[in-house]
Amino acid sequence: MNTTAETLRSALAGLLDGLPPKQASAAVERLIASYRGQTPTDSPVLRDRSDVAAYAAYRMPATFEAVRAALDGLAEAAPDWAPGSHVDVGGGTGAATWAVDATWDGPRDTTVLDWAEPALALGKELAAASGSPVLRAADWRRVVIGTGLSLPDADLVTVSYVLGELTPQARTAVVAEAARAGQAVVLIEPGTPEGYLRIREARDQLIAAGLKVAAPCPHDGTCPIEVGQDWCHFSARVSRSSLHRQVKGGSLPYEDEKFSYVAATRFPARPAPSRITRKPQIRKGLVLLDLCGPENGPSSGLTRATVTKRHGTLYKAARDADWGQDWPPQP
Repeated sequence: MNTTAETLRSALAGLLDGLPPKQASAAVERLIASYRGQTPTDSPVLRDRSDVAAYAAYRMPATFEAVRAALDGLAEAAPDWAPGSHVDVGGGTGAATWAVDATWDGPRDTTVLDWAEPALALGKELAAASGSPVLRAADWRRVVIGTGLSLPDADLVTVSYVLGELTPQARTAVVAEAARAGQAVVLIEPGTPEGYLRIREARDQLIAAGLKVAAPCPHDGTCPIEVGQDWCHFSARVSRSSLHRQVKGGSLPYEDEKFSYVAATRFPARPAPSRITRKPQIRKGLVLLDLCGPENGPSSGLTRATVTKRHGTLYKAARDADWGQDWPPQP
């Protein structure tokens, strides 16, 4: 866990003080349904301070880790680039802004847009406790996230765990406006079949708008996954809070947040040669890697690579490889 993640958890500590556990659990259960896309709305999901406190304590660390993992994909594809301005659409309590702050150093103008005033208020409160000049100086604005959305131009536009809350028409409009305003656009959704389909649809829209895919895909061609047979998603490890244990039960100190994402840019980026799309399977003397490769060539599409001891240093790299990483490792 890096310093930013530790600071976030510290800022979230005690957020539920005074809120009855049953009320917090009820708010979380309703929010989980919205997060999974089971209750699509055209209105804010976070309604009051109790909702926001439950959301922040329960979901913010997981959102932070998922967004940070997606941003890592962009940072690896564009190692010499850093955003000087960031607009977070539907940013709620600001998890994505914390993730951006954990990914890139330097000064940055940050704007968080959301339709829930209680979320913005709490996000600003958490940012004030961050110790980060960038987060403390962020501009928190209440706007309706929908068909009439107008964004300021920015180096980076993030839209995380928002598309599933929108009607199809609003979703298309938000992605179109993000593509217009951003030099780089990163979209993150839950790692469910439905979340993947929203990302897949948005990916096509970004490409049609003239952006190039930087991550996770190695190409701008059609996704090789057959819809209904599988879905592209990744995993980020999250330390579990007491509220996680209260709502979900279990004793593990962590859980794995599954997410789908796409990062696209208007500037040159170097996508992965191939991407590891599943957890590597380590066997005696070999490692099996499920890969998504370039659009054309012998390793195009979805393939499985078998890396054995005969591959020398590549075998050691395969044993250390993780789901979501580039393959082969970049120098």
